[in-house]
Amino acid sequence: MGQDTIDEATVVLLVEDEPLVRMTAADELEEAGFQVLEAANADVAIAVLESRSEEVQVLFTDVDMPGSMDGLELAEQVHRCWPHVLLLISSGYARPHPDEIPDHGRFMPKPYYGPTLVRHITEMMQAQ
Repeated sequence: MGQDTIDEATVVLLVEDEPLVRMTAADELEEAGFQVLEAANADVAIAVLESRSEEVQVLFTDVDMPGSMDGLELAEQVHRCWPHVLLLISSGYARPHPDEIPDHGRFMPKPYYGPTLVRHITEMMQAQ
């Protein structure tokens, strides 16, 4: 396997409330070789992590979502409860202040293209 090859065991938890955006991102990640778990909001994402946290290596979340917490709050809780999970945060609105992104987390502005998403996650995995 080359360095640019994705480990098929890499699991990404994708949290996005817009179904079309979520489906498109999931397709891009799966085509790149990632396994994808999907959640429409932070509450569903927490439930997934509570039952499958040992499988999840990356959380990719939107910031603005309905529910009990936004993506920044979700990222902070995941960082606190599951520190092994890498964090990629995305928004089409305002760029979060660096202090709002947990340690070792990354921000990627929307709109993004599939190859950009894959590159960010691949770089994060390789930097571990």
